[in-house]
Amino acid sequence: MVEYKLTTPLKEEDVRKLSIEDVVYVSGIIYTARDMAHRRFIELAEKGQKPPVQMDGAVIYHAGPVVRKLDGEWEVVSAGPTTSSRMNRVTPTLLKYYTIRMIIGKGGMSREVADALKERGAVYCHYTGGAAVLAAKCVKRVVKVEWLDLGVPEALWVLEVEDFGPLIVTMDAQGNSLYEKLELEVSKRVRGMLRR
Repeated sequence: MVEYKLTTPLKEEDVRKLSIEDVVYVSGIIYTARDMAHRRFIELAEKGQKPPVQMDGAVIYHAGPVVRKLDGEWEVVSAGPTTSSRMNRVTPTLLKYYTIRMIIGKGGMSREVADALKERGAVYCHYTGGAAVLAAKCVKRVVKVEWLDLGVPEALWVLEVEDFGPLIVTMDAQGNSLYEKLELEVSKRVRGMLRR
C-alpha cells in the first residue's frame, strides 16, 4: 500500500501507477454525477456535442450532495458517496467517450467496468459511506452547478476540493479488483470451513 496525493486534471501515467489498496487524496476540481447525469453525458457525446465541463483527466464522484445557498453562493453541507453499482450499465460507454481518469463511489463496480477502466487508463476508488460531513469538509467551494433541471441530487456539481479522501483504490488500471480478490479469499475460507 502506497499513499499518493494527486491534483486534477489527472494524468494517465500517474493513474496507471496506482494499485489496489493504495490510498489517494485528490485536490482540484471533481464532478458529482449520478444516474441521470451519466445518461446526459452519453446523450451529448452521441449527438457530437460537448458537455459544459472539461472531461480530460476528470474525476467523477458518485454523489448527490446536500447543499444550501448562503448569500447567493452554494455551500456543500454533506457529500457522501452513492452506491456505484447503479452506474454499472452506463460506465463502460461513458469511459469510451470521455477520458475520465478516476471514479469515486462506494460498493464497487462490475467486471465490465473493471475492463473499461483498464482500457481507458482509469481507476475506481472507494470512499467510506457514512462520512458525508467529512467529505463536505474537503470541499473548498462550489465552482458551479450544471443541469439543475435534473434536480439537486442528480445535477452536475463542479467542486473544488483539497485532499479529498482518504480514497482506497479498489479497481486499478491493470484490471485488478479488490472486490474480486476478497470474494475469492472468502470463498476459499468458506470451502475450508465446510470441509472441516
